[in-house]
Amino acid sequence: MLGPVEHRGMPLQDAGAAVVLLHGRGGTAASMLDLVSSMPDLPVAWLAPQAPGNTWYPQSFIAPLEANEPALSQALETIHDVMTQVVGSGVDRSRIVLMGFSQGACLAAEYALRRSARYGGLVLLTGGAIGPDGTSWEGPADFAGMPVFAGTSDPDPHVPVTRVRETVDVLERRGAVVRLQTYPGMPHTVNTDELDHATTLIRAAVGEGMAS
Repeated sequence: MLGPVEHRGMPLQDAGAAVVLLHGRGGTAASMLDLVSSMPDLPVAWLAPQAPGNTWYPQSFIAPLEANEPALSQALETIHDVMTQVVGSGVDRSRIVLMGFSQGACLAAEYALRRSARYGGLVLLTGGAIGPDGTSWEGPADFAGMPVFAGTSDPDPHVPVTRVRETVDVLERRGAVVRLQTYPGMPHTVNTDELDHATTLIRAAVGEGMAS
């Protein structure tokens, strides 16, 4: 069942694009909205769901999948409920951007891989696909040129850079156009360069929406 979702920016019916924001472990929907408040004013609807207890799933994202159930499935269903609500308001998937930090980035990647489509874009801020080493995320090449920005600290205490690169490889094989940027020695945080890349990607989604 869909829990609290904070909404800022334009009404969905008037927005050039919608951006679904997924917070990290211990974070909040409000913290993601605070993060993007430092980005330029964009004609978009910002939607930030809140995880129960501020955590989407209990264990590491590289733990066995069953160790994170049923919370993982519930979290993915929450995203799907938000996406369904956005599409139902008249916003095409090609104008929806998924953007997450840390645990939220992992969840965004996993959702896109499980429910692949040509979304407006994917912004992964230090995160990767979910599952233990050896997991396969193969599937149809439905991303059809979808833009992806993946930024990560290197090394990172929670997200192995190898998993970020593995996720990028999978996304590219399945039709996405990915820009990967690593930041040597950066703490587990989000920097202004990453937000600049996110802004560029979101502006492109808005442009496509206004052209349609």
